Amino acid sequence: MGNSYGTLFKISTFGESHGKALGVIIDGCPAGLDINEDFIQQELNRRKPGQSKITTQRKEDDTFEILSGVFEGKSTGTPICIVIHNKDAKSKDYSHIADRYRPSHADYTYDVKYGIRDYRGGGRSSARETAARVAAGAVAKIMLEKQGIKISAYVSQVGDIKCPDYPSLDLSQTENNIVRCPHSETADKMIALIDEIRKSQDTIGGTVTCIIENTPAGLGEPVFDRLHAELGKAMLSINAVKGFEYGSGFEGVKMRGSEHNDAFYKEGDKTKTRTNYSGGIQGGISNGEDIYFNVAFKPVATIMQDQESINAQGETVTVSGKGRHDPCVVPRAVPIVEAMAALVIADFYLINQTAKLRD
Repeated sequence: MGNSYGTLFKISTFGESHGKALGVIIDGCPAGLDINEDFIQQELNRRKPGQSKITTQRKEDDTFEILSGVFEGKSTGTPICIVIHNKDAKSKDYSHIADRYRPSHADYTYDVKYGIRDYRGGGRSSARETAARVAAGAVAKIMLEKQGIKISAYVSQVGDIKCPDYPSLDLSQTENNIVRCPHSETADKMIALIDEIRKSQDTIGGTVTCIIENTPAGLGEPVFDRLHAELGKAMLSINAVKGFEYGSGFEGVKMRGSEHNDAFYKEGDKTKTRTNYSGGIQGGISNGEDIYFNVAFKPVATIMQDQESINAQGETVTVSGKGRHDPCVVPRAVPIVEAMAALVIADFYLINQTAKLRD
């Protein structure tokens, strides 16, 4: 239960952090897509561990293997299975917490739900599971690119350090630094803060902003399957996410309706809005403007400090931080946010195409 996402473009992920492998089955991908394996690897490389001094030093190359659904470089319309083998798992790093619940981890909740848990890196609850999502998201991006839909995410905040709003940024600069912030001056400050936090054996949170450009109007379903509701669900399913807002978000409560309303106008044969506080979505359906949203990530729960907790017997114990962990998750979360956004948009796009066929 809970391991699948989507209606027509549907994925099911499998595997654990320290198991033999993890992967994804993509069902519903249209036939005839050119499956660019170099692009899929490029997306996995953006998420993989060991990228820089401000990420975990676990060394996984995250090379993948396609087991089915692709023939002579094209999707066949049958389920695509992608597998990524674990190569640098160090399970002994977790033997000290085999019966101990780490603060703010899923150790206790998994144990109480299933009566058993894989303590090696958190097992299924580990963020390593997101590698499978990124692989699936890359396939969704390939499909969406044919429709001219572009998805870009970047780190917009680390701790108290924020970069300017996205309309003033050159998003082509996002990959030019290790924190994935397209504003170089802000990026330098973010990197310095994360490095300082890392050296103090602590962690820090941050925000990833995502922009979806060229989305056609009409994607989304009333009432319970609104586009922004599905985007929110997809983002909140990512490990360490604590908040989601789209459009004006929480800042919109400070405005009056006369300021916040997005006035319509016609530009040639296109209907547009003069402002975009709606974030490209009205009534749960895309209106053709840029869709933009923010995703808040908590500080990584594993810190290299002793913390008080309890064990499975309810006894007070000390949990010591060991192993290899990110001091701040947001630089590696950027491709995950993009992947989940791509999966949502790909699914709604196919739903819309099906509806048009019915008409």
